[in-house]
Amino acid sequence: MTNFSKFYQQIATNRLSSWLITLPAQLDFWQKNNLHGEYKHWQKTLDALPSAQQTNVDLLHSVSVGNQGDLNEGESKRLENLLKKFKPWRKGPYHIHGLHIDTEWRSDFKWDRLAEHISDLSNKYVLDIGCGSGYHLWRMRGAGAKFVVGIDPTQLFLMQFNAVQHFIQDEKVNLLPLGVEQLPELKAFDTVFAMGVLYHRRSPIDFLYQLKSQLVKGGELVLETLIVDGDENTVLVPGERYAKMRNVWFLPSAKAMCAWMERCGFKNIRVVNTDITAVDEQRKTEWIDTESLSDFLDPKDNSKTIEGYPAPQRAIFIANS
Repeated sequence: MTNFSKFYQQIATNRLSSWLITLPAQLDFWQKNNLHGEYKHWQKTLDALPSAQQTNVDLLHSVSVGNQGDLNEGESKRLENLLKKFKPWRKGPYHIHGLHIDTEWRSDFKWDRLAEHISDLSNKYVLDIGCGSGYHLWRMRGAGAKFVVGIDPTQLFLMQFNAVQHFIQDEKVNLLPLGVEQLPELKAFDTVFAMGVLYHRRSPIDFLYQLKSQLVKGGELVLETLIVDGDENTVLVPGERYAKMRNVWFLPSAKAMCAWMERCGFKNIRVVNTDITAVDEQRKTEWIDTESLSDFLDPKDNSKTIEGYPAPQRAIFIANS
């Protein structure tokens, strides 16, 4: 079972202490009622991971720990076989003692697009909502963040995060299996990231208010989402699927997104990047067993999804509470 006691001990003495009113009961309920059928097998896989000396941790330029040669040939092969039991690996890449986990997404591309635009994270409390396996949590820590929390309800992502944490061992980086709707109004984080989440929410306005309620006064929101071209009144509401995804609800234009954020009380709103998702950023690798971007696009016209909608275009918005 995942042990959250160290996290509780840490927040008991920092600005997140009020979270202890609700969090232990939520996670206890999760442990008792919501575990995936594969969870016990995943936990055994975690327990079987080889130990290696924690050396050469690089979170500034990548998410890397150790070197080629830290493990002998048998240990290296065993490590690869164990980590592949956590497929599909969506966000990354990771480099662990010479093993390259070539994830579906090159999440480092996204980080490179936004890093120059965000406020300095040095000594900041940072929250990443919908963080996946936690790739960007490590990069936030590498950028100087004092305390980093990610939330994502997907249990496989928690297992993947714990596998990486097994080697990096940084107690200031944590992932909790929660959804945003389970967060109290903490108003404690200097920076909140929400990347690739808004279009999965049935109520984007409620979601924006939820994000705002986690920030200190004047704190910074970094939001990335799918957009479409158009004016402040343009919003695409796709049918049953968008790029084969069932849970896509609202794709606003950049101008509409800014209007939504302003309506929710955000200030200093700016669009710092727009980018068409390319097949070298999201693609099949040996670390996933599923389809990827090339399968989601019209084979005769890559400017459209397989359903005929505009192909995925993403924008990064930054604003203050």
